[in-house]
Amino acid sequence: MTSLAVNGGPWRGASGRMLVLGGGYCGQRFASAVAATGMPVLISHRPGEDPPAAEGIQPVPFASQLRPGIDPAALEGVTHLLITIPPDREGKDPVLESLGNSLVGLPLQWVGYLSTSGVYGDRGGAWVQESDTPAPKLPRSRARLACEQAWRASGLPLQVFRLPAIYGPGRSPFNGLRAGSSRLIHKPGQVFSRIHVADIVGGLLHNLALPGDSRPALLNLADDRPCPSSETLGYAAHLMDCKLPDVEPYERIQESLSPMARSFWGENRRTSNRRLRLELGYRLRYPSYREGFKASLLEELDLQRGAGSPSPGQTGVASG
Repeated sequence: MTSLAVNGGPWRGASGRMLVLGGGYCGQRFASAVAATGMPVLISHRPGEDPPAAEGIQPVPFASQLRPGIDPAALEGVTHLLITIPPDREGKDPVLESLGNSLVGLPLQWVGYLSTSGVYGDRGGAWVQESDTPAPKLPRSRARLACEQAWRASGLPLQVFRLPAIYGPGRSPFNGLRAGSSRLIHKPGQVFSRIHVADIVGGLLHNLALPGDSRPALLNLADDRPCPSSETLGYAAHLMDCKLPDVEPYERIQESLSPMARSFWGENRRTSNRRLRLELGYRLRYPSYREGFKASLLEELDLQRGAGSPSPGQTGVASG
């Protein structure tokens, strides 16, 4: 959970209602943080699936294939909207396709759209910032850029947030190391950017605390330390006091990787957070994977202890 006191001027909620479309990893955490301010929050789930359960949050079914795909009564009084839902199989935005006409009629003060830094394409390890022209080559990144453009054309008060790899409790290398399924792959010069889920939530709240005319239309959310995946896996193994798998040179094993994995390894860039930190004044809770991994592991262990299930082969967190 993101602390609302990470930064000096935390958002204290607003009148109206927040609707979060996409009740997954980021959506649920953002919804909980907003609900903690006292603002009414709705969060979507697929019809027929168990809705997210959290205090102060009202679940609402959303069927993106329908027009509209949500009960119109659920939209009454909605003033703030966050979209975390990815493009559909045709590369279109399922929210706009289903609810576009309905959203235009709402008194929306803020619309946040979670996109990907993949729209910048491969930059050979160079830094990318918001002023750079997108150059996506992967189909999923081209679809994301098309969705960004569709949201901009809607005329709604939009902020697009471009995210690199997302990690946090339950989405860090620890389970793979425990299961013996992790791979220590080395590709010379390859780096990845990342962001802890708490700093996604914190960055969103920080922007909501700004005056409307001070919110940039486009913003990267990333930490300070792009680095090779071998470095992060090594630190995770150190925290768990467990053995690393053998190093595998990328050029020898690339054909054995899934097409999705090869697509990730085929792009190399560093995502700049200069606008977020220096221009907007956001202070990262986890400036690098080192702070973030340690906090994530401790939270995972706390959850396991609360559930009465000890972690196999894990008695604590190494220092450092």
